Amino acid sequence: MKKKLTLFVIFTAALMVAAYHYTGSVGATGASGFTAITLAKGTLGSFDVFNHAVLPPTSTSDDDDKDGDKNIWISMQKTKGSSDLYVQSNTWVAGGSTGWHSHPGHSLIIVTAGTLTDYESDDPECKPHVYTQGMSFVDAGGSHTHIIRNEGTVMATNIAVQLIPAGAARRIDALTAPPNCPANIK
Repeated sequence: MKKKLTLFVIFTAALMVAAYHYTGSVGATGASGFTAITLAKGTLGSFDVFNHAVLPPTSTSDDDDKDGDKNIWISMQKTKGSSDLYVQSNTWVAGGSTGWHSHPGHSLIIVTAGTLTDYESDDPECKPHVYTQGMSFVDAGGSHTHIIRNEGTVMATNIAVQLIPAGAARRIDALTAPPNCPANIK
């Protein structure tokens, strides 16, 4: 009986710690007024892609760039192991926020309506980066966290294409906001 009581106490304590951790993480950086919908998901095997294009010269290329480097476009991507590829449709109501989070891989993002403001934890000044309809940006993913907010008065939307390790969580919520960012950014 004593052994069962001890196990019950340990189990109850573990549940309380887990509940406190879960409540703290949701309250600290949770999304608000934000909806993410997966439009498509596929899995790719390992790949190694290199693209190179020489673009036609522009009227200023000869004056500004003697080597012609401005006329060269390069894209590289190499993976080891399988990857999951996502196409996401994201919506923010006015004042909505993703909460502080990270992704294990990078995201290519197109703003399709409204205005979105991105804050990056690896920016020492935590400056806002504002993107309007038709603009694009890249979230490098990895160890830094970021937050995307709709600081406007109308709905905002984007499409994000994400490449992450197969089977990994697509989104990892941060337990706390970064110390270099103002407390009101949540």
